Amino acid sequence: MDQGEINALRAQPVAPRGHLINGEICPSQTGEVAEVLSPIDGRVLTTTAAGTAEDAARAIAAARAAFEGGRWSRMPPAGRKKVMLRWADLIEAQALELAVLGVRDNGTEIAMAIKADVGSAVNTIRYYAEAIDKVYGQVAPTASDILGLVHHEPVGVVAAIVPWNFPLMIGTWKLGPALAAGNSVVLKPAETASLSLLRIAELALEAGLPPGVLNVVTGAGRVVGEALSMSMDVDVMVFTGSGGVGRRLLENASRSNMKRCYLELGGKSPNIVFADAPDLSKAAKVSAAGIFRNSGQVCVAGSRLLVQRSIHDEFVAELAKHAGAMKVGDPLDVATDAGAINNLTQLEQNLRFVELARSEGAQLFQGGQRILEDTGGYYMEPTVLTGVKPGDSVAQQEVFGPVLAVTPFEDETDAIAIANSTDYGLAAGVWTADLSRAHRMVRAVRAGVVHVNTYGGPDITVPLGGVKQSGNGHDKSLHALEKFHDLKTAWIQL
Repeated sequence: MDQGEINALRAQPVAPRGHLINGEICPSQTGEVAEVLSPIDGRVLTTTAAGTAEDAARAIAAARAAFEGGRWSRMPPAGRKKVMLRWADLIEAQALELAVLGVRDNGTEIAMAIKADVGSAVNTIRYYAEAIDKVYGQVAPTASDILGLVHHEPVGVVAAIVPWNFPLMIGTWKLGPALAAGNSVVLKPAETASLSLLRIAELALEAGLPPGVLNVVTGAGRVVGEALSMSMDVDVMVFTGSGGVGRRLLENASRSNMKRCYLELGGKSPNIVFADAPDLSKAAKVSAAGIFRNSGQVCVAGSRLLVQRSIHDEFVAELAKHAGAMKVGDPLDVATDAGAINNLTQLEQNLRFVELARSEGAQLFQGGQRILEDTGGYYMEPTVLTGVKPGDSVAQQEVFGPVLAVTPFEDETDAIAIANSTDYGLAAGVWTADLSRAHRMVRAVRAGVVHVNTYGGPDITVPLGGVKQSGNGHDKSLHALEKFHDLKTAWIQL
């Protein structure tokens, strides 16, 4: 990455943005806009359309018309594949511009934005493009005078609501399989991270995606998200975000047309370090990155560190050394290791969790403060809390910030009990040189993904989904297509 090129891109003004509905950029029905504050310096970056229920309805109608018209849903698979591959190429060609735009909007450090946001988006779209003409129906084993066929059909109109931490990565986890299956989509980005998703939707049109197949409506979740979830003409809703919002979406689905809802609702992921870990220094360094990169704003972040008591003090000191060496600051500086907190409300919540943890008996081992306040931006020190009990608030509730809760454990049985003691079950990590123990832990820890002797990194080829209150359904891999297909049986008398 060239710092000069990044600086030139950050200096460019960002034009006000409208919705993208039926292939056209348009304002809100009311003409109202919302200011976009950059977390880098707290200043107004641009404005986006403040969406209304009527805007959502227009987008849904456009998506329905496109679907029923068949210009995408009935396009031959090879044609859809060609468009999606061209789309990925266009995103890749503008990777740095998209990354800088996204960082100015949401605060992720630029190295992470290039690799995990834009890079993941390109890989995801290509993956599902290549899958389009390789997904077959089935012939059932029936009686000799019957032909039983199982067809895979697109579900219709998909509403997707995505968060602000990795808008392109998580957005394309929804868009890739939904569009590959032949559906039309209405996408609602987070209010604080809409710009890069609006841009790649424009690139989709440039690639040849027919108007109305992908629509983007910006605005508040309580308005636009509510309208999408209550719509009688949305067939499937997919969402990544908080448990409270997920419950609201489920309620609205039941009150409207009982649309299917697939929810990824975050986690409180245990990262478990046994005394026999093969390389404790590596484990400490990777574990620090696993909670403090992107300032802890990662759904699978290893936010609970469980350390076997015999190595507890040594390991925590080593991890704190790595955390203390991380450079927190301007996310558009290539030397920065951890960027900004996305918004002031989130930063204040992080700080309240630190104080709550201390009031419940935890010790502040490191960090815990807002920093660089003179920049106007939203920055926080990597924070390590020790002496955290399994039932403490900071061990049970998702902080979604650079706050690590450390708890000692005695043995394998104790580690499993503590790991499984929350309502969440999204991710976990296990560090051990004992292969049998590793397999036992993978089976015993209730989580959708269990990392062994690493933390983070699973690519698009494997599914990501949670158990318990971390949600249902899966993003990534071929399994994600299941959310966006209906099965239709043909029972033919020969």
